[in-house]
Amino acid sequence: MKKYILFAVMALITVFAAACSSSTSKEESTNLTKENDKPKEITISHELGETTVAVNPEKVVVFDFGSLDTMAELGVEPAGLPKEGIPDYLSKFEAEKYVNTGGIKEPDFEKINELAPDLIIISGRQMDLYEQFAEIAPTVYLATDASNYIKSFKKNAETIGQIFAKEAEVKEKLTEIDDKIAALHEKASSMKENGLIILANEGKISAYGSASRFGIIHDVFGVKPADKNIEVSTHGQSVSFEYLVETNPDYLFVVDRGAVATGGEPSVKQVVENDLVKNTKAVKNDHVIYLDPNVWYLSGGGLQSVLAQAEEVEKGITK
Repeated sequence: MKKYILFAVMALITVFAAACSSSTSKEESTNLTKENDKPKEITISHELGETTVAVNPEKVVVFDFGSLDTMAELGVEPAGLPKEGIPDYLSKFEAEKYVNTGGIKEPDFEKINELAPDLIIISGRQMDLYEQFAEIAPTVYLATDASNYIKSFKKNAETIGQIFAKEAEVKEKLTEIDDKIAALHEKASSMKENGLIILANEGKISAYGSASRFGIIHDVFGVKPADKNIEVSTHGQSVSFEYLVETNPDYLFVVDRGAVATGGEPSVKQVVENDLVKNTKAVKNDHVIYLDPNVWYLSGGGLQSVLAQAEEVEKGITK
């Protein structure tokens, strides 16, 4: 009888110990699951500081059309953006479901605050307003560096890939762009012909050279500059039509600022190819290339726009 009681007691102790062990394991498992469920965060280093952001933020406000371009290519949608001046190929973001957060240079901070974003992405046009954005939400500054365009573009694309857990997709797209640029550079750099880049606006023209806003044509794509002494400036070096005649480029690359302002078709052809310029080599040989202002003036530095830029120049020098 004593042996039977002892056996029963031992059995109860074993069952109790097993139950405790099971409970502890379940508790540890639950705690581990809770730990894994916490949103991951990464710290982004950018020109204006360091910003800690959640991976895959739900509400994103984008003030840089180049970043919007990259997000669209990766299948990521913003919650809000400035709707005025959206490039044609990104016009789907004019839909009502996307909140209009003001102008590129005049953000509607009240509207942004109401939206309560998890992340704000800005670039050069909003640089001076960084602190005001940062008071509302984590803010990342992503702008391209004209003097090192491709490096800064790739860094921005990779940063967006990290934020939205799209690193593999970004890597694949960048490889495609690298291949396109390599082929273009081989072709352009082997040509004897040179090229000149101008921005046209309201009857006036500005020239751009290496390390400038549109200098990728020379520095990355390999087109020889017709003038190596153009001053580096965001707004370009103001020049005359007589300058075009004197420089006499083999290829003339034209960005029509007026087409962006009016939202219409390029309007600059008659202005550029006037009686004074019509005898230049570029005009006579039909080598005046009117670049799409959407991807050159509005949304440069995106996964789609950089590829489009390379394709435009390739097509132009193949004439």
